[in-house]
Amino acid sequence: MNLNGLENLTGTLASSPRMPVLFIGHGSPMNAIEENPFVQGFRQKAAELPVPKAILCISAHWFTEGTFITAGENQKTIHDFYGFPKALFEVEYPAKGNPALADETRALLLPHLAEETDDWGLDHGAWSVLRHMYPDAEIPVIQMSIDYTKPPQWHFELAAQLAELREKGILILGSGNIVHNLRMIDWRNINTLGAGWDWAVAAREKINSWLVNGDFKPLLEYQKNGTELQYAIPTPDHFLPLIYTLGLKKKSEELALFNDELIGGSLSMTSVKIGQ
Repeated sequence: MNLNGLENLTGTLASSPRMPVLFIGHGSPMNAIEENPFVQGFRQKAAELPVPKAILCISAHWFTEGTFITAGENQKTIHDFYGFPKALFEVEYPAKGNPALADETRALLLPHLAEETDDWGLDHGAWSVLRHMYPDAEIPVIQMSIDYTKPPQWHFELAAQLAELREKGILILGSGNIVHNLRMIDWRNINTLGAGWDWAVAAREKINSWLVNGDFKPLLEYQKNGTELQYAIPTPDHFLPLIYTLGLKKKSEELALFNDELIGGSLSMTSVKIGQ
């Protein structure tokens, strides 16, 4: 384990107030360069938070066999998409990494094995949101991948092992979309607030009810809870970052929704804040 800087991380940050946890509905990569109510919501939420010492992001766009953690001093900006304007590919988010935080994160996940790597960076699930929340890129960021071989309950329990980081000023941020079915997008209404197919409206209502009532079991068993959820979550990649956020919630903490809109028929931008 690389101990360089770890003493400062665990010591100096130990007395920090408990950091809230966020799940961000990140939507289209174009949100990185557009001005709309959702990116305004990203900025507003960041302004309400204590300034993080560092950020741990769990993005839908790093879906791997096994769990990996970025451990480099520097983080490259990954443009993991195609068919978008040149201006989007020119965006760079030059946040530093934090090898000490990567080390501690890996240690907290034991006995589950996680590997540190320099082969990733910040994908658009991270930087398209963070460039609005923290535009100066002054806060170190690491990413942790999502193991696609594991069920939601496993991810929920793994997330709880990271709770100690909240007490050290670390912002843990899940980035995905709760309703996310790109095959059924209504492109004519991709920017229309409230535009949702009937099944998407029903799925959003069910999921939001479970969230605000603290009833997470149906979310962990979403494949068993109706056709609407099967349409809303055809693959788990964009949904599992929410499960990490929920796994970090303490019983006494409040859960609040923001950016809670459907667009494009089959995409929700619903986001979640846990804690004060």
